[in-house]
Amino acid sequence: MPLFRNFVVVLWVLSSFEGAMSHGVQPLSRISIENAVIALEDSAYIRCSPSVLGANGQNDELVTLKYSSPNPSIDDWIGVFSPANFSSSICIAENTRVGPPYLCTAPVKYQFANFSSPKYKDTGRGSLKLQLINQRSDYSFALFSGGLSKPKLVAVSNVAAFANPNVPLYPRLAQGKTWNEMTVTWTSGYSTDEAEPLVEWGKKGGEQMRSLAVTLTFDRNSMCGAPARTVGWRDPGFIHTSFLKDLWPNSLYTYKLGHKLLNGTYLWSDMRQFKAAPYPGQNSLQRVIIFGDLGKDEADGSNEYNNFQRASLNTTKQLIDDLKNFDIVFHIGDICYANGYLSQWDQFTSQVEPIASRVPYMIASGNHERDWPGSGSFYENNDSGGECGVLAETMFYVPAENRAKFWYSTDYGMFRFCIADTEHDWREGTEQYKFIEHCLASVDRQKQPWLIFLAHRVLGYSSAAFYAEEGSFAEPMGRDDLQKLWQKYKVDIAIYGHAHCYERTCPAYQNHCTSNEKRYYQGSLNGTIHVVAGGGGASLTGFSTLQPNWSIFRDSDYGFVKLTAFDHSNLLFEYKRSSDGKVHDFFRISRDYRDILACSIDSCSSTTLAS
Repeated sequence: MPLFRNFVVVLWVLSSFEGAMSHGVQPLSRISIENAVIALEDSAYIRCSPSVLGANGQNDELVTLKYSSPNPSIDDWIGVFSPANFSSSICIAENTRVGPPYLCTAPVKYQFANFSSPKYKDTGRGSLKLQLINQRSDYSFALFSGGLSKPKLVAVSNVAAFANPNVPLYPRLAQGKTWNEMTVTWTSGYSTDEAEPLVEWGKKGGEQMRSLAVTLTFDRNSMCGAPARTVGWRDPGFIHTSFLKDLWPNSLYTYKLGHKLLNGTYLWSDMRQFKAAPYPGQNSLQRVIIFGDLGKDEADGSNEYNNFQRASLNTTKQLIDDLKNFDIVFHIGDICYANGYLSQWDQFTSQVEPIASRVPYMIASGNHERDWPGSGSFYENNDSGGECGVLAETMFYVPAENRAKFWYSTDYGMFRFCIADTEHDWREGTEQYKFIEHCLASVDRQKQPWLIFLAHRVLGYSSAAFYAEEGSFAEPMGRDDLQKLWQKYKVDIAIYGHAHCYERTCPAYQNHCTSNEKRYYQGSLNGTIHVVAGGGGASLTGFSTLQPNWSIFRDSDYGFVKLTAFDHSNLLFEYKRSSDGKVHDFFRISRDYRDILACSIDSCSSTTLAS
């Protein structure tokens, strides 16, 4: 306790919070930080047990907090801090004439003192259970009175820490740059000066081999602005990626993460497994999950930064429960809504680990990962909270030529996926436009008949209220240049996030339906079906009162889509709600190769009678 009596004066948080908020009120933004004072009470206390976490090797654990205050109030709250020392001793002065703030790191999350102790106001005593994950550092807990408008630091707890904070954690798989390569990325507390990162892997039941990993990290100066550079900053640890090559199609492989320590001993994770991708054109059952805007949530009910993502856990649970029935996931932007609070990325990778450690988890860049003024993003807003793409580009691997330019293609059996980066210019004449055209043009449709375009912002069609208000019914300028590419190269389905809802169009071109069918498409589509699948978990978006003719199904609920290719001629599309996992919309496409070759409006070169 004497250590914490050195806490003086005020809690300090970023003054420009406003740009980092999105789709709801950020709980910490309600705190009147300028009014906070230190008011440690001799008779107040907060205690955490156990203090040693992960004693049995686990990397998450429920802790019990017991606390007491002589002057309890319904507004009292508890902040969770990591690292445990959140005093001014770790703060950096902005310049030599101004001292550092007295508190320079935001809590990881917080909860009100009466959350699970309804009589706290009367008795002054309470208890609370909180879920902690291994984030490479220790924890402490602080009891505040005065509510959020006039907070007073009343008591600080003992320190709690995981037994081994540096272990390899939260593996996430991704397709490599070739179809027969799998990458595995993980986080640890070991630099390459302390240990060699590696993966031991091989065919299930067969000989195992070892592959070294490359290591990345970044510092505060890599962030573009606050809060990522200030109160939201947290050391990201070290991010390792290993490349597992020459895989046999559709075969099961096992792997485990490891670090060879300086003394020659090895530290290993648990064994996991994955299935290698089918080769391009392979005729086998292939199942794909796609959604956007998932975010993260806390199973313990604590108020974390973007607490409007309550459906995130429902979506995650549905996918975990159905793991055996899909092969690859595409999370098309707005990954965890960390918005500059870096601790949230660890929590997100922990949340999706049961999925991402078993099947490739491919991501796209969204506004909440990339956008920041003066950073080269197409949109000059503050949505990334100062991250300006660094976290997404480092925490997850994608097979892009340059991860700062987050567009790429990947093949999965009979599918070709072209993933655009809507936070960079996509218009005709740009580098990205040339990539999109090459991705669409270079696929062999006889081998890979199912051509899918993915992007975060809606570049095609949406009747979400905010798009309708703009009058564009999509991202302004979105389809102006791209629809001629979709039409020329006969893109089957384009799927987007950003609007937090589900919507499906007819096969469309130039605002018109090219087919009146709604469920069972046979032969050529003559246009592209556009789908908004942004209901992964963040707060829902409403629709315009007007439903355009091209919009044939709308659902203001949470969910995800699933594509199932049975063979080269038959594809099933399903939309499932996260609340029940049941199918609420579907369609089928049945066709032959000649139907793809057939000309439709603007899909073939102009001809004359002479030609």
